[in-house]
Amino acid sequence: MDVRSLRYFIAAYEGGSISAAARRCHVAQPSISTALIQLEERLGTPLFERHRRGITPTEEGHRLYPLARQVSEDLDAISRLFRTPAPPTPVRLGLMRSLGANRMTALLKEYIGQGDNLALTLVNPEERCDARIIGEQDLSPGEAFQPIWHDSYRLALPSGHPLGLKGTVSLSDLDGLPFIWRHPCAAMQQLATALSDAGVRCQVRARLRTIEYTLGLVAAGVGASLVPAWPEILSHPDVQSRPLAELDIRQTIGVAYPARQAMPALEPLLQLGRAAWETRERS
Repeated sequence: MDVRSLRYFIAAYEGGSISAAARRCHVAQPSISTALIQLEERLGTPLFERHRRGITPTEEGHRLYPLARQVSEDLDAISRLFRTPAPPTPVRLGLMRSLGANRMTALLKEYIGQGDNLALTLVNPEERCDARIIGEQDLSPGEAFQPIWHDSYRLALPSGHPLGLKGTVSLSDLDGLPFIWRHPCAAMQQLATALSDAGVRCQVRARLRTIEYTLGLVAAGVGASLVPAWPEILSHPDVQSRPLAELDIRQTIGVAYPARQAMPALEPLLQLGRAAWETRERS
């Protein structure tokens, strides 16, 4: 069985489309399509259902995927075993705060796995770095931007708080409300501007830098806060969230990198960003 066809299958399965697989594998789309057809003929079963918006794995495709991944990983391991060690490629990646531990851990794990012998150093986005994962509003001149996620924000309240009885919360409801403030945070800055324009003042009970500590104080009943609508936050047992009626705060998070001199070691990260963004666009 052609190993290349298996890798094209993996790329198509994970990317959700022939075009995404072609970009990931750096080949033309017909090459992906031909390889998949040959693989299906070899196995005697369809692996994908084709439709206008992309491809959907069949039951047989779902069965093949973990086996194909295992074969690919085993072959990579054999190659690494007999490869002459090369010096690792240093990459300094700046990370803004409040990116979400779960999704960032998954992204960096995939990046390190797909990169070629990377030595990754994580720094603050204000420090010297080769690329930054930041909000689009914080781009500097000369930087290109590959979006990854689009975050919307909601008001986080302690479980059982009276405002939780409302479907949406108005800015006037925040007047005098005990509040946990996060800084630096572009979403909080938008909220501060809206509150000032409306003549509303919260009671700031604490000023923090991370969402994790903020959620802990909200859950403990210290105050409310503005948080991104991540699944782990929306499902928090001691926190309830509500949209703000007059304010729709959103921001796009992605990779900022030098537009003219992006280092080759960043390409796997940019590919992962493109795949995540395309998945969001299809959903």
